[in-house]
Amino acid sequence: MEKVSFYAIFGYALFFLIEVAISVRQNRELYTFKDTLSNIAMGVGSLVVVGLIGKTLNFFVYNFFYQFRFIELSATVWWYWALLCVGEDFSKYWFHRICHNIRYFWASHVVHHSSQKLNFSTAFRQSWTYELSGAQIFWCWMPLVGFSPIHILFMQSVNLIYQFWIHTETIGKLPRWFEYFFNTPSHHRVHHSSEPKYINKNFGGVLIFWDRLFGTFRAEDNTGIDKHHYGITENIKSHNPLRIATHEWGAIFKDLGRVRSFREAKAVLTSFNKDGIAADEPQQ
Repeated sequence: MEKVSFYAIFGYALFFLIEVAISVRQNRELYTFKDTLSNIAMGVGSLVVVGLIGKTLNFFVYNFFYQFRFIELSATVWWYWALLCVGEDFSKYWFHRICHNIRYFWASHVVHHSSQKLNFSTAFRQSWTYELSGAQIFWCWMPLVGFSPIHILFMQSVNLIYQFWIHTETIGKLPRWFEYFFNTPSHHRVHHSSEPKYINKNFGGVLIFWDRLFGTFRAEDNTGIDKHHYGITENIKSHNPLRIATHEWGAIFKDLGRVRSFREAKAVLTSFNKDGIAADEPQQ
């Protein structure tokens, strides 16, 4: 599993260098130095925190539930891996969607949306707190139905690797059949756009089919990729990795210090735009 992620780094570097070259050749400001440096720093931090702590925690959580599995599945048959892929992506869809609708989970996910650029380096801009805040709960059904914890972790890595190449403005729309079933740069530009018509759309990881099925799909308008604006409602205007990683958590704790009841505390953790308590609106 770790070897897959390690070898993927070479692919990331190649795509990154090609996009930088295209940016220079076309005289487009796809990258800025400070933003790119912040993205890389967030990626390195994620490798340390998520790679060493998060995945270990996930393994123990999944392994705990795996003890109570009510189905025995064999990894020697092809459909095991097909179901594993689809099941993991289904979990990813709902986790991603919840991240944009419940402030507690948004506090981690906002990190990925806080860049005002969309390029391959943006894919490195990952949260350090997903696993520490209990994100693994969205995958706990999988070991219960018989999927091996180590295989779940492997498929999560594959899903994340796939999503790298969709963070770009240099790839236009792909063949219609591919755009219909799979997540693509076009669909993901919609997801990262801060334009009102695109907010809370296209949550799919590998498959965009979930969005079509559950009513969260929005196609990119044919107005050109330069029309998009990225970022969050109130951009943090900081390139400090610690600030990027924790700014919404800090806002939550600040709001919790002002609550007067359990009901208000619940609203702080779950709601956006609460009466009397300010909070960032979740963005794509």
